[in-house]
Amino acid sequence: MESTLRAALFVMLVAGSSAQNACICPTNKRTFCDMDLGSCMCKALGSNQRVDCSTLTSKCLLMKAEIRTMKPRVWGKPENAFVDNDGLYDPDCDANGTFKARQCNNTETCWCVNSAGVRRTDKGDKNMRCNELVRTNWIIIELKRKEQESAFLETEVENSLRQFIQNRYMLRQNFIPDIKYEHPFIQIDLKQSNTQKSYGDVDIADVAYYFEKDIKRDSPFPSSNAFNLSVKGEPLDIEEILIYYIDEKPPEFSMKRLTAGIIAVVVVIVLAFITGTTALVLTRRRRTGKYEKVEIKEMGEMKRGQTS
Repeated sequence: MESTLRAALFVMLVAGSSAQNACICPTNKRTFCDMDLGSCMCKALGSNQRVDCSTLTSKCLLMKAEIRTMKPRVWGKPENAFVDNDGLYDPDCDANGTFKARQCNNTETCWCVNSAGVRRTDKGDKNMRCNELVRTNWIIIELKRKEQESAFLETEVENSLRQFIQNRYMLRQNFIPDIKYEHPFIQIDLKQSNTQKSYGDVDIADVAYYFEKDIKRDSPFPSSNAFNLSVKGEPLDIEEILIYYIDEKPPEFSMKRLTAGIIAVVVVIVLAFITGTTALVLTRRRRTGKYEKVEIKEMGEMKRGQTS
């Protein structure tokens, strides 16, 4: 009797374990999932928001889950050390997983972001206002291949990438207007306006984020959904990725945003203008002074001639 009970208990544990393992999110590993009335329900880590595992999770929820699951430092921070939080921060997301227009990252410093969560203004204090979430309607992804002997044809790379992006990230072909390849560089254009995006369409910002994470070997997908980018059966190994964001409205950065090189150029131009203007004024003064001296000298000679 006791052996029968143990066997039954073992079968129940195995069955329960199998059901639990089956309840995973195939598009986001940073989730916790449970069976609910026979269905697998998954919520994003960090925000506890329910996600639709039949499509990509929003970039905002991914970033929030990523920063909450990062391991803390075990070493002390050196004095005056600082980090750039523009890339990864703990974002504020709305009920749909969309970035809120103003982000403060739990600090007194705030800034405005676009629909891709990228800062588009200078940073300000907590009273800073962001009136709207400006949409990113064009994303340019630049890739650099690792040096290899074989160079694929441009059409081969284009067709393979189009199919790959559609299959892995569920992005329709009409949102990929152009792919260029000139060994070892690849450029992928993603374009999607609010009027073009229909219900159920993935957002190009989410696609770009998933793709970037895949390239950097930190994929949001579970390990069972391995990243395998290839052309004609040969791996397309990427060593660098750079992403540009173009919004429907231009960003609102001040001169503080300019790099040191650009500032140096501006300073040189201004100094050249000032120097040129000063030289022109001095030259005119010297000429005017010379003319005045000649005129005075001639008038003196005329007076002496009249007197004599």
